[in-house]
Amino acid sequence: MRDDLQELVDEVSRVLAAPATLEDASFTLLAFCAHDDSGADPMDAVRTRSILTRGSAAATRRWFEDFGIASATRPLRTPADPAAGILTRLVLPVRHEGATRGYLWLLDGGRVDPDDDEDPALARAMELAAHVGRLLAGRPADDLGRILADALTGRPAARAQAGRRLADRLTEDGAQVLVALAPSGDVPPGWRLPAAGAVATLVDDGPVAVLVPLPSTTDLRPAGALAAASLRSLPAGSTAGVSAVRRGTADLAEQWREARAAARVAAAVERFSPVVHWAELGAWRPVTGLPGPDPVVLPLLADPVLAATAETNLDCAGSAARTAEALGIHRQTLYYRLGRIAAVTGLDLAEGDDRLLLHTGLRAARLSRVDRPRPGPVTYPRP
Repeated sequence: MRDDLQELVDEVSRVLAAPATLEDASFTLLAFCAHDDSGADPMDAVRTRSILTRGSAAATRRWFEDFGIASATRPLRTPADPAAGILTRLVLPVRHEGATRGYLWLLDGGRVDPDDDEDPALARAMELAAHVGRLLAGRPADDLGRILADALTGRPAARAQAGRRLADRLTEDGAQVLVALAPSGDVPPGWRLPAAGAVATLVDDGPVAVLVPLPSTTDLRPAGALAAASLRSLPAGSTAGVSAVRRGTADLAEQWREARAAARVAAAVERFSPVVHWAELGAWRPVTGLPGPDPVVLPLLADPVLAATAETNLDCAGSAARTAEALGIHRQTLYYRLGRIAAVTGLDLAEGDDRLLLHTGLRAARLSRVDRPRPGPVTYPRP
């Protein structure tokens, strides 16, 4: 099929007398016409990167998606950005059966009017684009990992389209969860996802996102089994978070936020480690949305003993007896520490608002300590 695509791209280039490049809907390079190095053919940084790396950077993709290319049904023009070294482009959406399958990009110098329905060359080029769409629709398999990444981090139109393509992977019930696998160190060479039917991708050089179809909204066993098997083959201290269950793929971005947050809590709180579901986090859920501890808590963090005492006391609902027993200290020692905590923070632990501020601040500080750079890009083949 690749030869067929190349011939079509060459023909589009000939018809419109401009260098042409073909990318799929995930901006993976599929074919391009030869470049005339005499200077007759225009060339910019985007085309150069696409050819050299076989794709486009996320920022480049977002820039073009902002012009509505993911939902376009007819030719359109993207503007030049001289500061970024980007030339104007004629974009021919490659579509089939109502879905965008890719894009034909032409560096025509602005010569072609995309709104000219009487232009025979443009009409012929769109016929060729439709042929390309039919070929791409018949490909035996999509790069599902790339599609999942689009569904989680792409622009709204790209997310919606990717979600529809992923929906075909779900069961008849349509139930699914997202699992976030957060490696604590370098992933072993050749590591593979130990599950069939799931789709995995590395998101922004961070956790691994895994879409797991479920038999029903109440049966989470496939997600638990996948997380447990994956963690056994990852470095010690790795964690996993499981999102809430949804039907369909409309809320994948929100599910990804839940799964990542759950994995962070699992890394910070021993009782949740190594795998925790979003539904099990309770009061930790709103804490995961905080950017960090409130400044009033910062002086307390300089004294780990006082910080641990404060958090234990708050976890014990302010009970002196339970706190002293949990810490293994005399009650008078506890009272002394509580006095020091009040002095350091300026908070009154008898006041509900102050207690809530201190509790959420200490929990946010715990999460901040586990927010660390993750391993660099790794390929995660599907089983």
